Amino acid sequence: MGARVASGKDDRLTLIAISSLACILQDVLHEGLGHGVTAWLSGAHRLTVSTVAMQSDIDTRWISANGTVVNLIFAAIFWLLLLERQRYGPATRYFMVLAMAGNLFTGTGYFLFSGVFNFGDWAAVIRGLQPHWIWRLGLIALGTVSYFTAMLVVAAKLKPFHPRGEKSRRLRALCWTPYFTDGILAAIGGLLNPAGLFYVIASALPSTLGANAGLLSLPSMMREKSRSEEDHLGPIPRLPAWIAAGVIASLLFIFVLGRGLTWSR
Repeated sequence: MGARVASGKDDRLTLIAISSLACILQDVLHEGLGHGVTAWLSGAHRLTVSTVAMQSDIDTRWISANGTVVNLIFAAIFWLLLLERQRYGPATRYFMVLAMAGNLFTGTGYFLFSGVFNFGDWAAVIRGLQPHWIWRLGLIALGTVSYFTAMLVVAAKLKPFHPRGEKSRRLRALCWTPYFTDGILAAIGGLLNPAGLFYVIASALPSTLGANAGLLSLPSMMREKSRSEEDHLGPIPRLPAWIAAGVIASLLFIFVLGRGLTWSR
């Protein structure tokens, strides 16, 4: 049986810290584990990973695709972990929902983004495949269906945060806080990147704000949905450990990963 609703409100500073950690995790998984490790294993002699891009001396379809593949794999992992909901308190549950959502929205959103704009990871994956317009339409269709499905999955995991009889005020805070936190963090984290401001404007911000746009719609989508009271989670209090972790991770994200990490052999 889940935690019952307690009085009080979610602490906004803690929500921002948890949002930052989930955003940073998704970005590191995409650029580092997805693109970076694949490039290294594919034989790259030099590569640079930053908050907005991975650059290497080789380029393959697998390198381009595996950022998304890793995001979707980890989204599935977090979904499985959330099946054991009794094991986690409200703050940990919130982090895991955001981590799942960020990986899901980035993974599925990239199909749609690349199909519409012919830019980004999946534009590179389908480059040279003919007839090209059919491949782009395929990406758009896949992105549309998979992104809507991702919204339904995230909504299901957010239901315990939606108290009976309450409108969407709490859901707005829980969904909109990570949306704007992620956008600000992506913008600041990209300012020092070695690839230049073009990647911030053309890639980092559109992929972050566009991919996470589902967070803005979820409160309205879930307005009429609620569970029995015993399944509801109480408010997230001020938690100094989460806040400290968020601050440290954000500083490392901006000033270390933001400048780019280079490996060579």
